Amino acid sequence: MVDNIWAVPLALSNFNIVVAVLGGFISLFGLVSYLLKENYYLSEALISLLIGVAFGPHGADFIRPAAYAGCSTSAISEAECIDQRLGTITLNFSRLVLGVQLVIAGVQLPSKYLWKERKSLMLLLGPGMTLMWLTTSFLVWALAGMPNFLHALAVGACVTPTDPVLSAVIVKGKFADNNIPKELQNLIVAESGANDGLGYPFLFFALYLIKFVGSGSTSGGAGEAMGLWFAYTWAYTIILSVIYGAVVGLVAKELLRWAVKRNYVDRESFLVSAVSLALFVLGTCGLIGTDDVLACFIAGNAFTWDDWFRLETLDDSLQPTVDMLLNVSIFLWYGAYLPWTEFRHNTLIPIYKLVPLGILVMLVRRLPWIYGLHKWIHQITERHQALFVGFFGPIGVSAVFYLFITLEFIEKFLSDEEGNPRSDVKDLGEMWLSSKKGDGETTVDAAAAVGHPLSSTTVSGPSKPHPMLHTVPPRPSASGEDDSSQEDAMPARRREIRFYDEPEPRLAEFVASSSSEAPQHSAPPSGDKLPESKSAEN
Repeated sequence: MVDNIWAVPLALSNFNIVVAVLGGFISLFGLVSYLLKENYYLSEALISLLIGVAFGPHGADFIRPAAYAGCSTSAISEAECIDQRLGTITLNFSRLVLGVQLVIAGVQLPSKYLWKERKSLMLLLGPGMTLMWLTTSFLVWALAGMPNFLHALAVGACVTPTDPVLSAVIVKGKFADNNIPKELQNLIVAESGANDGLGYPFLFFALYLIKFVGSGSTSGGAGEAMGLWFAYTWAYTIILSVIYGAVVGLVAKELLRWAVKRNYVDRESFLVSAVSLALFVLGTCGLIGTDDVLACFIAGNAFTWDDWFRLETLDDSLQPTVDMLLNVSIFLWYGAYLPWTEFRHNTLIPIYKLVPLGILVMLVRRLPWIYGLHKWIHQITERHQALFVGFFGPIGVSAVFYLFITLEFIEKFLSDEEGNPRSDVKDLGEMWLSSKKGDGETTVDAAAAVGHPLSSTTVSGPSKPHPMLHTVPPRPSASGEDDSSQEDAMPARRREIRFYDEPEPRLAEFVASSSSEAPQHSAPPSGDKLPESKSAEN
């Protein structure tokens, strides 16, 4: 009971604090977002990560991930609570962001892009990813001093995929419009979307061998490991997810077109259909245990296989808005959640090896191999473009996702009945793993072996290439003039809060047709023939 009814009713709850911090940051960032992103080439992901660190447990302590999971009042130890609850929260949050982002990435690609550009994509996803995996694994094995190369292969698999969340920033804004050819933008989107889901074969190749061939294995052998790898990883996880994503995407597209022809769909529901598709695919794939990340990307591309939905939403800002909100939220959470102090204080790898490891991963994980393959990738026409595509291979949300997949495998298949990991794998992962003792002592956070290279790649530079790199020179405009004419037009676009040159013909045509026809329906244009548009690509 409160004795003083005149007391100020302060409610300093965790929810109120987090909502205030998140809303305040997004509002303040929005006031200078154009300046930061287009003039200084700083993405919302990098800034959100730093804000998360500043307001998290390692800074002002306004954002308390352990308290949100109920770890302060839990009957189990704090280490076990962080392991079980915060790990689940972070994994599912990462899945949500990746699923929505990958459907949006698939929708952004032109008609039948994955099939038309299969040669370039196969080079990047086949030999390209394999060489990236082996290179990163060797660096981790050499500098981190892992006793078993199989462990390094598992770590390397986590950071092999290029992150679709961070890759998306290179195809947006003034820098991309003025410096990156459109076909190269599409290649970056397609590669980051596809290889993000194809990290499973590399990861489980190492994990199955660790279980059946590693130093602590007790049964099976290489034959059983390869049998599981082909049957479960390739057939059930990869192939099934591709088929499922394609079927769901095509069925969703046909259902939406059927409803649009009959004017059953309003504009808001039409625009949000890609996000709802992502949630459905993410949930159903999670229920059957297949690759939800890859299925989301395939579903998004199948959803716009005939280019209808992509062209109809080309001038709408709902998807970029959802994209931005998810980016800000997930990296703010990472900044508050990741154990940054463990990067300095751990027994696995000292800081003087950790920093060079991050730099080497950034430089040699991808750049040499993309440069060597660029002659057979027709979208990369110049050497400086090969250097740009090779250098730009961000590591972010997908790496955290695969780290938690690794932990889940360790807990299920490489631990005893009490949940204690096998002695040879107790430090393999990104989370704290509870030790055999019951007094709350924990093993060293192995994020120091992986997380800092991940963070170094993200934090050591902007997500967009800085102009001083000169990797891609400005292109002349369609009129043959240099980019200065586009700079002169920028203030007008900024006053209109429009960051692209194309008008919105579909919206104008739709409003005009709605006002002249009866009955009036708030629905997108219907019929088999789409309205002509300047913004539609040839």
